[in-house]
Amino acid sequence: MSRLPPDSLAYALLHAARIDAAVGAGQSLADGLLARVDAAARPAVQDLVYGSLRQFGRGDFMLAQLLAKPLATPEVHALLLVALYRLETRPEVAHTVVDQAVAAAGELAGGRFRGLVNGVLRNFLRQRETLLAAAAADPVAAACHPEWWLRRLQAAYPADWPAIVAAGNGPPPMALRVNLRRTTRAAYQASLAAAGLAATPVGEAGLMLGRPLPVERLPGFAAGLVSVQDPGAQQAALLLDPAPGSRVLDACAAPGGKTAHLLERADLDLLALDLKPARCRRIAENLARLGLQASLKAADCARPAGWWDGRPFDAVLADVPCTASGVVRRNPDAKWLRRDADVAGFAATQARILDALWQVVRPGGKLLYATCSVFPEENGEQIRRFLATRPDARRDHEEQILPTADHDGFFYCRLEKRA
Repeated sequence: MSRLPPDSLAYALLHAARIDAAVGAGQSLADGLLARVDAAARPAVQDLVYGSLRQFGRGDFMLAQLLAKPLATPEVHALLLVALYRLETRPEVAHTVVDQAVAAAGELAGGRFRGLVNGVLRNFLRQRETLLAAAAADPVAAACHPEWWLRRLQAAYPADWPAIVAAGNGPPPMALRVNLRRTTRAAYQASLAAAGLAATPVGEAGLMLGRPLPVERLPGFAAGLVSVQDPGAQQAALLLDPAPGSRVLDACAAPGGKTAHLLERADLDLLALDLKPARCRRIAENLARLGLQASLKAADCARPAGWWDGRPFDAVLADVPCTASGVVRRNPDAKWLRRDADVAGFAATQARILDALWQVVRPGGKLLYATCSVFPEENGEQIRRFLATRPDARRDHEEQILPTADHDGFFYCRLEKRA
């Protein structure tokens, strides 16, 4: 139990350090690490966690210059990384940051590292310009991505990789998808304007907010007028575009954003699958908020014998598990949890899912293969492998969306099953 006031910077630094250390030990932010933090302090802790993880390569490089030897206490190491991030982003309050980081260190390892934390952070302030120049000259520190990740990006996108890296290191935009069954985009944009919130239209039913904000501040969010969804993700429903009345499968559906978008666009006989019951409950909650209905089942989509009734589907959305390399700014832990070998592992899982789902598509039907990855092995190479073994498959549409300041990175390929 922390003795620090929840509204203090020391509390935020301490709990951000504990979360970063948990990530370093192999846990994911998706495991609910932030939910354990005092609710009032959560936004400040989240800012420190996400920022320090996005800049981990840079911070870790500078910390290695500041320490005589690696620290054996992960939470103290993480505290220094979080404090370095805050010193870089808020230099005008450097004295306060150091003071509060020392207070946070008092809660770790019996307070034995208070002096070390104080000394390291003050050395950083004294050597700041030299350390920043050295970090800028180091490829991994400058890019804040692992070496293997950079190598893959450079091979696949010789001209675009710096922009992809820059997008991955920045804060993500916040876009909305208007529920056109309950309102119009123009009407909802007017509601935002009345609340003092600027937004610009994007795509068919999207609005890009001028700045991110908690969903509780969105007019009519609880009433199902709108959902948060990246413009790139909103492309899935438009590309699959099932006709009203179609029998549709969303095979990897949680948390339900694409499922909901499909149902907002047309009345469908839709089955949504996900592997875990808890994730299916989240789909159900999202659909209930939006006033939508679908059949839900907790099942492994790669094993149709466990869930398929034998009736073929007109359209299938296969939003398969992937490295999330196109949405890394939203999942900054992924850069440091993933390993080079994981790409091949994900590709094998994707191939198994794609092969399994193809058998449930009716002749003349379509399947949309989707990832939020930018690695070709998960995307175009996966499709080429599939087409080489499936004479009844025709590629109808394929696109790689690279991440920018306005949207995340996605890959889509629509396949048609020959009649």
